[in-house]
Amino acid sequence: MLVIVIENAPPRLRGRLAVWLLEIRAGIYVGKVSRRIQEMIWSQVEHGIEEGNAVIAWSTNSERGFDFNTIGENRRIPLEIDGIKLVSFLPIQEPSEN
Repeated sequence: MLVIVIENAPPRLRGRLAVWLLEIRAGIYVGKVSRRIQEMIWSQVEHGIEEGNAVIAWSTNSERGFDFNTIGENRRIPLEIDGIKLVSFLPIQEPSEN
């Protein structure tokens, strides 16, 4: 199983993802594809995301049963500690006074 969530992505990237995956909600794509196709899809996300951000999660043979990766600016950042991937949150940036 593969899940990709995109935010603030250009329409052409959304269209490309819809070729391979089912968009079950706005910006949420799911499907079952081979590892090779998964890598090709993620490569297209990396090249087409522009100012947006994305996360990919997929089933894998590990203790947790899945793995994930992100791209683009987001408060949630993957962090690996002792071989376990966790999610770290960046602090909320206060607007600067001008």
